[in-house]
Amino acid sequence: MSKPSPTHPAHDAPAPDAAAAEAEPPFGPDLTIGASTTTPYEDYVHAGVLTHLQHLQSDDPGEMVFLVTTQVMELWFTVIVHEWHTAAEALRRDDLPVAMDALRRSTWELEALNAAWKPLARLTPAQFNAYRAALGEGSGFQSAMYRRLEFLLGEKSAAMLVPHRGSPEDHAALEKALHEPSLYDEVLRLLARRGHRVPEAVLRRDVAERYEPDEAVEGVWARILDGPQDGELVRLAELLTDVAELVWRWRNDHLVATRRAMGAKMGTGGSAGVAWLEKRARKNVFPELWTARSHV
Repeated sequence: MSKPSPTHPAHDAPAPDAAAAEAEPPFGPDLTIGASTTTPYEDYVHAGVLTHLQHLQSDDPGEMVFLVTTQVMELWFTVIVHEWHTAAEALRRDDLPVAMDALRRSTWELEALNAAWKPLARLTPAQFNAYRAALGEGSGFQSAMYRRLEFLLGEKSAAMLVPHRGSPEDHAALEKALHEPSLYDEVLRLLARRGHRVPEAVLRRDVAERYEPDEAVEGVWARILDGPQDGELVRLAELLTDVAELVWRWRNDHLVATRRAMGAKMGTGGSAGVAWLEKRARKNVFPELWTARSHV
């Protein structure tokens, strides 16, 4: 049997249709976009604004990472506040799926927020001192967006509005948040509507005050956690616990980074530094969700 002759694609294949080839879209991006104006990407993201917000106050090269990391954290605070507002509004409508979706997204965002400590977590005192003076009286507790995040967790304090008197927009937003129910308030109201025995004193409390743990609420959570594990309220409880744990981790990472960088020295802005952060790290978010586990 004779072997078939080898094929020669250059001769055997049909000639490509030149007109069709010209009509095919290019494989690369359209480089003419934005040739006369800004690009659609810039119009949406405003990267040119974000990447020109770093006004360094020292000659130390390490200041750039400190400043950018702080700015990145502010952006994550903004996203997380948005998620928790979404969750609180959904809880008011008894729309638990939408609330839990927002809470779940916030756990991923909290993980990204916590990871932002990495560039600062190994600062030595000498490295931090090289640009610490650039902060002046600036301190993280003066962050308006972080304060809104804390208010949503039930950590209310009218005194924390005082540093923002010079910024009418921030002050108004914080005053509004102070007098609105926290995320946890909305959770407890949902539980009451679902037939759980949340005390009237808790439901009618002054929401502008810091939330304090209640034994009856602890009992409600204990009964929920001891119930069917596929129930949606158990899933809600575990999502809230995830949020609480990640907030605690952020506070603890802040404490550790500060302790490494400056020891027990007085913090910027007149704060007690490490002593203040230690007090914050000891606080549990959504406290009865933690203590109830001892009774299940």
